[in-house]
Order: sequence, then C-alpha cells, then structure tokens
Amino acid sequence: MKVKVKNLPTIKLNKNNLFYNLDIITQKTKDINKVSVVLKDNAYGHGLIEMATLTSQYGIKKAVVRDLREATIIKDYFSEILVLAQRDFQELKHSYSHTFHIVINSMEDLEKLPQNIKVHIKVNTGMNRNGIAQNELEECIKGLLAKNISICGIMTHFKNADTLGSEYFVQKQHFFSIKKLTLQLCEELSIPLPNFHSCNSAGLFRGEDFTEDMARVGIAMYGYLDNDEVLDFPKLKPVLSLWANKISTRFLNKDESVGYGATFTAHKKMTISTYDLGYGNGFTRINENQEYFTKDGYRVLGRVSMDNLSLDTDKEKVCIFDNANNLAKIHNTINYEIITSLSPFIKKVIE
Repeated sequence: MKVKVKNLPTIKLNKNNLFYNLDIITQKTKDINKVSVVLKDNAYGHGLIEMATLTSQYGIKKAVVRDLREATIIKDYFSEILVLAQRDFQELKHSYSHTFHIVINSMEDLEKLPQNIKVHIKVNTGMNRNGIAQNELEECIKGLLAKNISICGIMTHFKNADTLGSEYFVQKQHFFSIKKLTLQLCEELSIPLPNFHSCNSAGLFRGEDFTEDMARVGIAMYGYLDNDEVLDFPKLKPVLSLWANKISTRFLNKDESVGYGATFTAHKKMTISTYDLGYGNGFTRINENQEYFTKDGYRVLGRVSMDNLSLDTDKEKVCIFDNANNLAKIHNTINYEIITSLSPFIKKVIE
C-alpha cells in the first residue's frame, strides 16, 4: 500500500534553463561531443538520475562523476564516464559492460590499478591538490603500458580561472609544456595520442578559443558562473528552485515570539506559518544575526529548525529560493555549497 505524504519540500528543475545553459556551453566548445557534464555529488544537489536524464536528452554523451557508485547508476545514459576520485580499486576488477575512465591522481594509484582498464592521468600544474608531477609523467605512462592499461586522457585543473590574475596563465603554460612532453613520449613509444583537457566551467569561458578535446562543465550547466566581474562571462540561468509546503498557520500577537531562542518577536499582530523545510533537509540554519527573504519577499522569522521554518505568509507553497547567490552571501560561502548541501532525499520535479 502506498502512503501519500502531503507535506514534502520539493526541488524543481527547470529544463528550459538547463538547455539554455547547455546551448551557451556548446556554442563555446563548438562541438557537443566535447562537452562532459559534471554530475558528481548528486549532480551538485540537483539529482544524479534527473540530471543524467535531462543532459542525455539534450544529446550529451560524456559525464564526470566522483566514484564508481555514481558511474554505475548512470551508465545507461552516457557512452563515456570519467571517474574522478575512486579510492577502492578492487571494484575495478569487476566486469562492467560500460566504458569507465578512471583518473589517476598520484603515482601511488599506479601500483593499485588492475590491468586492462582505461585511465586519464591528472597532472599537477600548480593547484597542488591532486595529480602527478611533470617529471613523473614518463614513469607513469610506461608503468601503465606495462599493465596493459589504455591511456585515454591527460588532464589538469585550474585553481583561479574565475579570478583576475596570473595564476591561470601560469597553469595554462605549464599544461602546454605537459602536452609537448606527452606528444614526444607517444611518438617514442608508438602509442595513440590521448585526449587533453584542462577546462572547468570558468576555464572554458576564460579563453578566447576552445581548442582542447574536452571541457568538464559543472557549475555553469547548473546556471552559475562567478567571476571578478571584469571577465566577460555569459549570464546563465539557475536550474534549481527549492519549494516548501505549509504545515500550519497561526497568529502572533505583539511581543510574542516564534522558534528556538525566541529570536524573533512580533512588533504587531501578524499572521505566520510553519513550512516543511529545515537544516535537516540541507537548508542551512538562519539565526538572529541573519535576515533572509524568499523569492517573493517573505521573511524567514527567527531560527531555522531541523525540520521546519516560519514565514510571514499563509501561502500553501512557497519558493524558498531560485538563485543560491543571496543565501551564499548571507552564509559567507559560495553557491556550490548552498546547492550541494541540499538533501538527496528531497523530491525532484522536472518542469
């Protein structure tokens, strides 16, 4: 027997906004087959299956995920899936019908990899987080060949493509020298050239012309592309909006308070309602030091609780936000953190 639950917060995914963003992205790459959509961490809070479905409908053939668990879930949607951070390499020994490409993040990874898989080598160009050093590249390639592992890509990651400064150009030049070295090694060893890719969302739009084999597009697809404002980045449309349903309505008299800590006190008689959303759903707690208004101007009253919050309205359903930037400013963080913090158990609706 199915039990219908009336009050559940909802994430709405705007298909038109997503396709608008993908249009801009594919215009920049000049080839849809060079776009690889980043769906890691529940597709930045948007829903792994939902975003795999939509981007596949658009015509995208490549995706990027965090681990094999995510890759296996969406294997039927894409012809190539890049796995960024797989730690249990024993799982790779299973026979998958899909072609998963595994990123090598260190020389230690080389020792643990099973034979006969496909990999992309990540090279550190200055972010100093993951990736082998340039002087380890030859050893890495020869070690992979000895295990009959196919080298499908050479990649790096920019740390400052969205800010004005020299770091982006330093990394870009470093990666250019890595490409030259790779070409030499491939010629000496008589092996096929791998694909080269360095661009995240900001990296893609930072350059004038895109000339690489693939772009790993994450935050731009979801409708955000922050920069120092001097950079000529396109205006994109957020895909996700968060909605809450009314649980109850009551009147507050003047000088009565609502919520934990009594941090909101009414200055006059007013109507308030409680809604089915809280920090247990990933909507980060707002307290007396912060003031937040929903898309339609309703104020969050007092502290956000684990499972509910209060607003100065009696509407049945309220859009809590359709753009994460205002919340990011309130919480002194970035839009990534706001959307990826949302619970994966929130119902998703594609519109």
